[in-house]
Amino acid sequence: MKKNVKEKSKKIVKKIEKELNKKEIKSNITELKEFIMRGNIIDMAVGVIIGAAFGKIVTSLVNDILMPIISLILNGVDFSSLTFKVNDAVINYGIFIQNIVDFLIIAISIFFFLKTMNKIMNKKKDEVKEEPPKKSNEELLLEEIRDLLKK
Repeated sequence: MKKNVKEKSKKIVKKIEKELNKKEIKSNITELKEFIMRGNIIDMAVGVIIGAAFGKIVTSLVNDILMPIISLILNGVDFSSLTFKVNDAVINYGIFIQNIVDFLIIAISIFFFLKTMNKIMNKKKDEVKEEPPKKSNEELLLEEIRDLLKK
């Protein structure tokens, strides 16, 4: 008899735990949906994707155009093959130099992009500020009274 009661109570506890877990999972999913659907998160995701594509373009620019030109200027030095050995370790400092050039190009591009965006945003703010505030009916009436009293 005691075993049956214990088994039944265990089954009931398991059912309750399952239901609580279902509710918790549903609330977590709902929270996740709300989080994802915020405008900022979607904008950020788009920015990350565009940034990754931009990074590939910059890497190609550096590896396929700039570094060969720099190599020609420096009498045919191939930066990707610049290495030195310390015992069995090979240190590829040429590739590191290429990555620094990548970083600098991306940093300069972002700087000018943000500078341009700030100019555009400031122009919009200036356009909005140029409109003088409308006077209320009370102000117009008081000015009219003032002008009549001056006469």
